[in-house]
Amino acid sequence: MEIGHILKNARTRASITQEQAAEALGVSRQTISNWENGKTFPDIVSVVKMSDIYSVSLDQLLKEESPMKQTYLEYLKESTDTVKSNEKKEKLILLCVTFGVWALAVIAFWLLKDSMGAAGYTLSVTWAILPVLFFSVSCILGVRGYFGKWKWLAAVLFSVMYALSGSVTSVATEDALYRSVVWPDLTKLPLGLALSLAGLGIGHLIRKNRQKAESAAAE
Repeated sequence: MEIGHILKNARTRASITQEQAAEALGVSRQTISNWENGKTFPDIVSVVKMSDIYSVSLDQLLKEESPMKQTYLEYLKESTDTVKSNEKKEKLILLCVTFGVWALAVIAFWLLKDSMGAAGYTLSVTWAILPVLFFSVSCILGVRGYFGKWKWLAAVLFSVMYALSGSVTSVATEDALYRSVVWPDLTKLPLGLALSLAGLGIGHLIRKNRQKAESAAAE
């Protein structure tokens, strides 16, 4: 017996309509119909919810027939692999954007240092672009939970990157006219660290609140 038939039989035995099941699961009636017709598969969270709504065990929903079980397990594996693949892509894009913007900011300084607009550029980069970049990326890391506990090391990395952007300062603008090397601005370390920790902390709290809300909705 295919999983669609099993789900339909379980719902019918529980005397629950597709509309009622859809409302309880937080999906559309068409989604319930697609599951029962075998057009799509429900995710594992929905299956757990259905076992409670239909008052049947997970074994009855997942282990009645070997072919069905194997097909569903293959679907879950494929879904998990897709999620992991998408997460890797998102991480790569986030890292590329972060380092790309930072590198462009510093490179552009050396291209503009002899121009009249260099001072205004350095001020905007130092006190607007880079702080917003590091805070925003840190917040995203916290919300998405990327890299687990290691994500907190991003605060150290971003503070060092902020200090290494010492070339992009109003004082360094004048120095760069006479020197080929401008040393890192170590005074930016505490600010970079504070910005990153604030972003990570806020993102972490948002993630926790979402998880609590999802848990409450599932109960």
